[in-house]
Amino acid sequence: MSLEERRALEALKEDTNTIEDCQEDFEDMSFGDIWNGTESLAISHAGGEFTDLAREVLGDFWKISNNRVQRVDKRTRRDRVLRRNNAFAEQMVVMTDAYLVWSLTKCEDAFRGFFERLEKEGLGSDSNCGQWSISVIDVFYAEKVSLRILSTDATISSALVRQGVMPCSPISPTVGITTEALDLYRVAHLRSPQLSIQAFVKTVCDLHGVAFHRHLSRQFSIAFDLYLQVRRSVAAMVAESLQRDSPDFRLKHACPACTYILMDEHKLTFSLLYAMDGNDSLKRVIRRSLDTDDSLGASSELPTGQQLTSNRYLSRTYVDQFARDSATADDEVIHAENSCEGRWKNMDDTKTKKAWGIYDETGIFVAMCRHGFTLLVADMIQSGELAKYPLAVVSKLLEVFGSNLGGGYDIGCQFRTTLDNSSIGPLARSLHHTCLVGAFHGHAHRRLCQLFSLTTYIKGLGLEDLEVCERTFSKSNSLASALRYASVFHRQQAIDTYFEHNDDFEVYANLSDFLYNNYRQALDILNDGSTTLPNLMRDLKVADETVFERWLEEEKVYLQGLTQEPADETLQMEYWKTLANLAASKEALDAAMTAFQDSSHLEGASYDGQVKNTRKAESARRHALEDYNRHLKLAQVLECKLEVEKRWVAEDAQWQKVGRLVANRKYQRALDRLEGLIVARIFELTKMNRAGTGYKLRKHIAKALQARSIAIRSALTTYNSIASSMYPARKTLKWEEVVEYAFLADFDLLRDTRADISQRPWASAAARRAMDLYFKMCRAREEIQRLNVEVRRLVTYIQDEDKYLRACEDQLKSVSPTLANQIAIHRNVRGRFNSRHLKRLYDISNLPGFSGTIAPGMSTNTGLGESSSTPNAQVPSQLLAGHPPFNDRRSAVVLDTPDDLDEEEQEEEVEEEASRSLQDVLRVADDFSRLELHDHADEE
Repeated sequence: MSLEERRALEALKEDTNTIEDCQEDFEDMSFGDIWNGTESLAISHAGGEFTDLAREVLGDFWKISNNRVQRVDKRTRRDRVLRRNNAFAEQMVVMTDAYLVWSLTKCEDAFRGFFERLEKEGLGSDSNCGQWSISVIDVFYAEKVSLRILSTDATISSALVRQGVMPCSPISPTVGITTEALDLYRVAHLRSPQLSIQAFVKTVCDLHGVAFHRHLSRQFSIAFDLYLQVRRSVAAMVAESLQRDSPDFRLKHACPACTYILMDEHKLTFSLLYAMDGNDSLKRVIRRSLDTDDSLGASSELPTGQQLTSNRYLSRTYVDQFARDSATADDEVIHAENSCEGRWKNMDDTKTKKAWGIYDETGIFVAMCRHGFTLLVADMIQSGELAKYPLAVVSKLLEVFGSNLGGGYDIGCQFRTTLDNSSIGPLARSLHHTCLVGAFHGHAHRRLCQLFSLTTYIKGLGLEDLEVCERTFSKSNSLASALRYASVFHRQQAIDTYFEHNDDFEVYANLSDFLYNNYRQALDILNDGSTTLPNLMRDLKVADETVFERWLEEEKVYLQGLTQEPADETLQMEYWKTLANLAASKEALDAAMTAFQDSSHLEGASYDGQVKNTRKAESARRHALEDYNRHLKLAQVLECKLEVEKRWVAEDAQWQKVGRLVANRKYQRALDRLEGLIVARIFELTKMNRAGTGYKLRKHIAKALQARSIAIRSALTTYNSIASSMYPARKTLKWEEVVEYAFLADFDLLRDTRADISQRPWASAAARRAMDLYFKMCRAREEIQRLNVEVRRLVTYIQDEDKYLRACEDQLKSVSPTLANQIAIHRNVRGRFNSRHLKRLYDISNLPGFSGTIAPGMSTNTGLGESSSTPNAQVPSQLLAGHPPFNDRRSAVVLDTPDDLDEEEQEEEVEEEASRSLQDVLRVADDFSRLELHDHADEE
């Protein structure tokens, strides 16, 4: 059925019963145990048995004439995709075994290409071998060849996989892609995620000198999915063989420097430091049809029957169990305890709960250790960065790693309160979990929040900035374009394979460099600080470094006192407002009384008119009297609290004090306005004042900021005007002073209008520089302590892991050579970087000031599968079971024709274009709605 005919059929909604009957027929169609290899099909030399089986199973769905199978296709695209994926799934066991054989043969044959191996081996004249004609596509060659079907081959597809060809159809493939070509695209795509399948296929077509057709991309996509599925099956077998297939084994051993704990090592304040954050770049658009009356269109998502099994992903079910925690949190408590609310989008529930209806997955939420290894990934589903995602992450990490975890989050100040009030709050407190704020985001938090959560002031944290997620997102965002219109399965598959590759080939490869650079940085800070800090202390006339700790506590107490106005000032302000309202109500009462008296003396008015006017005036007088009495009663209550005389005209001194309170309120609002505008440009200011940023660059950023910050200059003018009118006058600010503030928290020092803090020792610029340097030196010493532990962990892990894997490989060589070969490949994934690590660790040991050791230690973990345990490799049950032979010499059943694949690719493009159109419409509508609200606000 053509695409146009199908659309017409859907539009008219005809023949629905026929389609449903056809789908039921497909559910009943199955070759059962023959496909999965558990039952053999006896094939004679004359052949024809497979055709008979097809006729018996499929009935009149297929027409067989002159030994040629012709299809009467009543299937929908849904039927074809599900049938194809199910057929591949039933053959996955035998295809995995065949892949193991091919991989071993490839290694033994010195990595010759497919066509080179084919030419050398030939077909021979073995009468026990059948042949299968298929068009094989490689990167530089494409040719129709005849491949062997051995008596040991369970299925035709497994026979092709054994020879290095991934079939594009599960039953009777006519086209196959070489494994080398698929692996080339896999690695190239992981290194450059922008490389799409279509771009790669077009490149191959150019190399072959042929025209590109849509069905070629579809064929390659089918084969590539099959190849990745086979690789996952092989990885599962290797994990089972190494006894590393427990559910949380990968998470427990994600990072050698974080998790490979040794005996007699220095106990760290934080057993694991991690960061978590949400990223909304990896969205996925829900595919919708435009042929419905629904304003958003009905979903046209195609169920593929494919599900990703990943030990990185948190399931939707697991995450959703924390939805109630985030919904029932005590908002009043959170708002009262959070001084940074309003500065961050993900603190605003009204924003995080909303997401465009065109998206299903609106991004990902990840957790990573401080070195960059991925711990957990969760999809954000039709929402923003809700609290349930970090709660699910913390719950899982507490379950796996236990006590003394430190987690960085850009809104860690608010999340601490959310976590305490959640269902896992008691567990988090008992395990001493600490919520932290990253160094980069922390500079945009209020000073009081920084003193409790910023990395600089947290003992035991070292120099870790907890901003690893931002650095990772800068790379993973390149996946966005390829995932926006992918299926659920393909999106998760791409994300999972990307982070797996990133962990093995980027993060692990650079792990020793991370340790080396951090060690050098810590030593440099201590060396520079040992010279600079004594000079600063001498200028400040400070003899003991413990003074800085006391100053920090004093600043905490001071800033905590600014969170609320004094009670007496609050009462005085409320009293002043009540007096003002009382005066206004008295004027309104007098006017109502005058109107009531005049209403009865209207000349020329009829009796009914006078009655109406009198009632109206009486009603207004009564309401004015009630309002006056209410304000009068409130004023009397407040007077009793303030212990003032009962008179309605306050003394001049009292009015002056109230006036100062009013001025203070205006001053605070002006300061809030100025600070808020600076917050909006925090990243530029932070970069400008970051250590290492040169003078010229700072001035360049300052000029650029000034040129486009008319609002800031206006707010600065307003602030200075109000500050100069205060009594006593408050400090006015210049533009140069604002842009030179190292922290936005410096604004908090301007807030106290009741006392002059300029004379406090910790408020001066020199004192703050000395404090920052002191605490930075403290963190540098802690960093060296942690690095000494991590360096030894890495050395021990490299030794133990290599020894364990080599021993398991030797144990399996005689029992299962194919599996032993896969363990050797697995060992080489990270083992290729070990020589670099050892050299870098030796460089660390030679650093002046190195206080650790690179002598290997002994791991505390000796359970099954641990690197330090006794090797005991197991042959997976899948390999022990074996499979009966499948001697099909020629099977002519074809599932998908080029026309079918062209149609699938075209429908993909049509649906994607429809989704793009809907997305554009919604964006325009949203922009128009915002414009209307803005215009309405301007009118008001």
